[in-house]
Amino acid sequence: MKTLYLIGGTMGVGKTSVSQELKRLLPRSVFLDGDWCWDAHPFLVTDETKKMVMDNICHLLNNFLHCSAYEHIIFCWVMHEQQIIDDILSRLDTTDCRIRCISLVCDEAALTKRLQKDIDAGVRTPDVIKRSVARMPLYAALDTEKMDTTGLSAKETAKRVCKN
Repeated sequence: MKTLYLIGGTMGVGKTSVSQELKRLLPRSVFLDGDWCWDAHPFLVTDETKKMVMDNICHLLNNFLHCSAYEHIIFCWVMHEQQIIDDILSRLDTTDCRIRCISLVCDEAALTKRLQKDIDAGVRTPDVIKRSVARMPLYAALDTEKMDTTGLSAKETAKRVCKN
């Protein structure tokens, strides 16, 4: 039986780092970051681009689900609304597949510290802190496992995901 991991969380919480660690820890695994399906400049949010990114994500995930080489499919993206998760799952062939929907969360101080490190490295712009903090409360309403990453490394968090 395959396992599909949907790893969500606000910007800077550690989704990509945790997912990369999971890929290394789990046998026969493949990883897709939703951001890779919509990496454009300028970054435009329109009805057309939102439809495109969902099509891209679901096409790739279905290909991974249908490929016998993979046992664990790891997907991460912001996924701050239940409808996003439900829409993705409704488009996937999850026959004989265990689904784990996980929201990574942390306290505001830890999130700010992580984002500031990225800002200082030139990876993110300063406005990300306000936008990311504003999304934090949205994850409590989701039908997902909540995993607090405060004080944990990506590897420690990935090990906790593997234990469940």
